[in-house]
Amino acid sequence: MHVVLREARDTLVPDMDGPHGPLPPVLLALTVVSGLVDAFSFLLLGHVFVANMTGNVVIMGFALAGAPGFSTAASTVALVSFAAGALAGGITMHLGRAHRGRRLLHALLVQSAFVTAALVVTLLSGGPYTGGARFTLVVLLGLGLGVQNASVRALGVPDLTTTVLTRTLTGAVADSLLARGPGSRAGRRVLSAAAMLAGAFVGAVTALHVHPALPLLCALAVLTGAAVAIGVLSRGDALWTRPDPGK
Repeated sequence: MHVVLREARDTLVPDMDGPHGPLPPVLLALTVVSGLVDAFSFLLLGHVFVANMTGNVVIMGFALAGAPGFSTAASTVALVSFAAGALAGGITMHLGRAHRGRRLLHALLVQSAFVTAALVVTLLSGGPYTGGARFTLVVLLGLGLGVQNASVRALGVPDLTTTVLTRTLTGAVADSLLARGPGSRAGRRVLSAAAMLAGAFVGAVTALHVHPALPLLCALAVLTGAAVAIGVLSRGDALWTRPDPGK
């Protein structure tokens, strides 16, 4: 247990001189964002995900089978928007290859712009979100989360994908000493799942019981905090800012 707690501590309070510097807690914050926006989209936009594309593929299968309450069109729009956002995020990250901190900062600013636009649409259109407003929100949030996923992929921090938890949780068990593996890094992996759970919980509570726009406002606040932190911490040339920090 002490190993798990040490791994969790090292993720939340990382070695700033290490190969990933402040990136682990920032990526945990982005995992919370994923939970927030997926809670908003699934609960208020008609059973569609904007961060979890595996879920959208499954939902599309339900819709094609005629299951009530699911939309092939909404899932398709989310998938296409996410892919377009991933393309934009990939371009953003690859153009700034020389400095990981600046690459992430640029991606966070682009993602924040999409979430801000979605927040404005939410406030102006009012619920329930149907028709053009619904699809506009799916597009904007899908674009934003595509950018996020592309940037996280380019950074390559182990076990912190910000959206895909199946592989993370599998590794926590399959790589454990109990399974005769090399070590599960369970502390970091459990934190990742907990961050997603926390974001989904807060998103659901605020969307259903406070105000439908509040999950997006919370997501924007987290993104702003992450952007400010990375902007301040990436001014130097520490090891973690290099394209290949392990070398």
